[in-house]
Amino acid sequence: MFRARTADKAASLLEAWMRDAMYYRIKPLVAVEKKVRRRKADIVAVVELGTGNDRVEAINNKIKVTVRMGYGFRNADNLIELLILRCSDSRPTLPGRAEESTKKKAA
Repeated sequence: MFRARTADKAASLLEAWMRDAMYYRIKPLVAVEKKVRRRKADIVAVVELGTGNDRVEAINNKIKVTVRMGYGFRNADNLIELLILRCSDSRPTLPGRAEESTKKKAA
């Protein structure tokens, strides 16, 4: 199911698996099917967005580490700004420093 190329294909594969799991009436399998049915939208979203649990856990860990570092901040806005910098892909240019593209051309 996670190898499906589209969210629609993943949803149809997941629906077929849930239907089969209910048909066989094996108690542990039915219990898993109920849990999967509750989280079906989340599972399909993982396929659609291409974001796995590893990426989410990595961001959560970055946030925890940053919050621990941020206990000395006097202003919560500074902590939020640091979180945005650490967890996003944006790389702002710092004052007084040349952009990386300029450095690469000079080298």
